[in-house]
Amino acid sequence: MTHTSPTHPIRVGVQLHPQHTSYEDFAQAVRAVEELGVDSIWNWDHFFPLTGDPQGNHFEAWTLLTAMATLTKRARIGCLVTCNTYRNPALLSDMAKTVDHISGGRLILGIGAGWFERDFKEFGYHFDTPGRRLAALEEGLSIIKERWEVDAPKPIQTPIPILVGGSGEKKTLRLAAKYANIWHGFGDAATLTRKMEVLDSWCKEIGRDPKEIERSSGTDADDSDTTRDALLRAGVTHLIISVGAPWDFEPVEKLVRWRDSRRG
Repeated sequence: MTHTSPTHPIRVGVQLHPQHTSYEDFAQAVRAVEELGVDSIWNWDHFFPLTGDPQGNHFEAWTLLTAMATLTKRARIGCLVTCNTYRNPALLSDMAKTVDHISGGRLILGIGAGWFERDFKEFGYHFDTPGRRLAALEEGLSIIKERWEVDAPKPIQTPIPILVGGSGEKKTLRLAAKYANIWHGFGDAATLTRKMEVLDSWCKEIGRDPKEIERSSGTDADDSDTTRDALLRAGVTHLIISVGAPWDFEPVEKLVRWRDSRRG
């Protein structure tokens, strides 16, 4: 099924790479992109750089999210995405709830099964099979949602929006159908259309309205308006661009202009 009229508002975000930078430089970038008018600001959950010098500067995601909560006033913040098995899920629920309060109810809990083997091995986590990591993700999501119900204080957002990232059709998209408020996928419009059809079918199987789930994806700095329009026609309403230091915000400005022109 191709979505022709967006159920959710058109939003744009930026993922700022927490690598090869200083804290002050990263903080300035967070302030700058909020000033440009993005709807969401993200980091990622790794312990070492993904590109460039593998021993270069790198900052931890959730302590950095706390700072991002205090550096911003309007934009939603999140980690694209948290690795479920790096933190006990009950602890992660409390961390997320705390950042939700610090941010005044602007957190999105982005979460996935993890994939970067170096993170697991150097920090002493067991790098299990993809299937077992996805099983742990399902268990973790269940625990997180339960803790939000019983622990005090409650999150400001009830519930905190959950973004599930990943494109596996048999397990990840089933988890997204069951738990996600936002699904984040990868690929061109044709690929994402296929994945969203699978997501919709999982929603139907478990009795959930697929329109409840916002669809997001990455967009490259050199993507044209035509490319982004195709994603929008496919049903993606939240486009997130990725930017690393040294920061070049011209692509972010272009993306914000595209959003403003398409919002009508």
